[in-house]
Amino acid sequence: MKKKLNLNFWKNKKVFVTGHTGFKGSWLTLLLKYLGAHVTGYSLKPNNKSSLFKEAKIKKIIDKSIIADVRDKNRLYKEIKKSNANIVFHLAAQALVRESYIDPIKTFETNVMGTINILESIRKIKSIKSSVIITSDKVYDIKKNKIFKETDLLGGVDPYSASKVCCEHAFNAFVHSFFDQKRMCSVATARAGNVIGGGDYSKDRLIPDIIRAIKLKKKIIIRNPKSIRPWQHVLDPVSGYIILAEKLYKNKFNKIHSWNFGPDLSNCKTVKYIANKLALSSNSSIKILNEKTKLFKKETVLLRLNNKKAKKIA
Repeated sequence: MKKKLNLNFWKNKKVFVTGHTGFKGSWLTLLLKYLGAHVTGYSLKPNNKSSLFKEAKIKKIIDKSIIADVRDKNRLYKEIKKSNANIVFHLAAQALVRESYIDPIKTFETNVMGTINILESIRKIKSIKSSVIITSDKVYDIKKNKIFKETDLLGGVDPYSASKVCCEHAFNAFVHSFFDQKRMCSVATARAGNVIGGGDYSKDRLIPDIIRAIKLKKKIIIRNPKSIRPWQHVLDPVSGYIILAEKLYKNKFNKIHSWNFGPDLSNCKTVKYIANKLALSSNSSIKILNEKTKLFKKETVLLRLNNKKAKKIA
C-alpha cells in the first residue's frame, strides 16, 4: 500500500479483532497497536507450537486477549459489547483447504456461523461505526478463466471455498436487511489473495512447508505446481483492511460492500516459480515433487484478482 496509515485517526480508537492469534490477525494487531489503537482480541489459542502471536508476545502488547470461540454467540456479543469497540475486524476462521476436507462440519460452523454471530453483534451494538469482514479470494466461480473483479459470480466447489461463499451471502443478506442508511455502522467484506510473510507456521501453505523442508533437508512436496496465485506480502492486505475500515468509519463507501486485495497481474506467479526461488535462495538442491492427492483436484489452476478498486483508496 503506497498510502501512509493515518496515525491521527487510529490513536485511541477502540478496536475488536477476531482471530488475533492467527497469522494475519497477529500482524493486524501489531500494526493497530503501532498506530495507537486500543485493541481487544478474541480467538482460539494458536494452532501450532510456534506462532507469531507467541514470538511477538502479543498477549503482553494487546489491551485484552480473550481465548474463546466465535461460534459462542453469547460470549462473543458480551465481549464486543464490553470492549466498547468503534471498529471490528473479523478474521477468525478455519482457513485451511485440507482441513476443510477432513472436517467440513467444523469448517462450515466456524466460518459461516462465526461470521453470522459477528454480523448479529455488529448490528445490535451502537458503539460500532465500521467493520471489515475478511473472507477469501477463493469465493469466485472458477468455471471461467478470468481476472476476477468484485462483481463477478461467486461459487465454491471445496468445503473451505464454499464456506467463504456462504459468508459472503450471509453478509449480503445482513447488509440489505439490517444495515440501511439509518444504521450508523458501515460494513464491507475483504477478499485477499495468497498471503506470505514472517510468522506463518501453518501446514499446507507453500512458504512454510518449503522452509520446513529446507531445514529438515527433505524433499519439497507441492501440489499443482502450474497453478497461478496472487501472491502478496501480509502487510499489504493488512494495511488495506486498516485503510478500508477508516474510510468506512467516515462513511466514504456506504454502497460499496466487497473489496479485492491483491497484487498487480505481473506478480501473479506459479507455485513452481515461488518454490524454485526459495530453493535457489537457500542454496539447496532440493527436488520438487508433485503431491498426488485427490483432495485438491477441485482447486482452481488460475486465480488472479482485479485490484483496481482497492488501488483507488491506496
